[in-house]
Amino acid sequence: MPDWSPETYLKFEDERTRPARDLINALPLANPSFVVDIGCGPGNSTELLVECFPAARHLGFDTSPAMLDKARARLPDVEFRLADAAGFRPDTPPDLMFANAVFQWLPDHLQLFVKFMGELSPGGVLAVQMPDNLTEPTHALMRKVAGAGRWAEKLTAAARAPLPPVRAYYEALKPHCRRLDIWHTIYNHPLADAAAVVEWVRSTGLKPFLDPLDDEEKADFLAAYTAEVAVAYPPLSSGGVLLRFPRLFIVATR
Repeated sequence: MPDWSPETYLKFEDERTRPARDLINALPLANPSFVVDIGCGPGNSTELLVECFPAARHLGFDTSPAMLDKARARLPDVEFRLADAAGFRPDTPPDLMFANAVFQWLPDHLQLFVKFMGELSPGGVLAVQMPDNLTEPTHALMRKVAGAGRWAEKLTAAARAPLPPVRAYYEALKPHCRRLDIWHTIYNHPLADAAAVVEWVRSTGLKPFLDPLDDEEKADFLAAYTAEVAVAYPPLSSGGVLLRFPRLFIVATR
């Protein structure tokens, strides 16, 4: 599959970074010495972590070479590695393992959370934010358009699985924590129009639906999807549209 597009992702940098900022503000840490940014992307979340904990050693890793190139250009003094969450092994126990919008892509992430809890330093924190928006029109319409067109057979595996219920996270993590906080936040992002909503999801949730298609199919899929999105996100009286975006947050302290 094609690499992720940092340029498309960063078109909405402020909105995508806000949950990372909110997650950092909820951390029960003062002076961590080693911070790991899991799935660091283009370094927008890593930058916040460096600003918040300037004395710490920072390490970011991602599976996307393009994203890592952006991150290294942005933060030349930070170490970045090409790695995935399942295979990553820290060389010393981290005080903070931080993940902004990463684990929704990994069906086995509950097991990874337990693994990471065991790799933290005593009192260390696993802090995670994941989109929990598969029932929102943006994603429901992806599945609708995927199943209705000539590309249906190509896209049978495009949709990702929904997140487990909150209870599953609590029961999996609680035996490994002295403190566990889990909550949802719903963001409402004002965007220019339906085309902006499509552009928002194009670099993330829509990517698995577009990658298997040829150029003509992509154009037709996007046209059909955009038409559906325009109905689901009607213009506001003042102009623009509102993108409702639920996200799940977890802060687990070893």
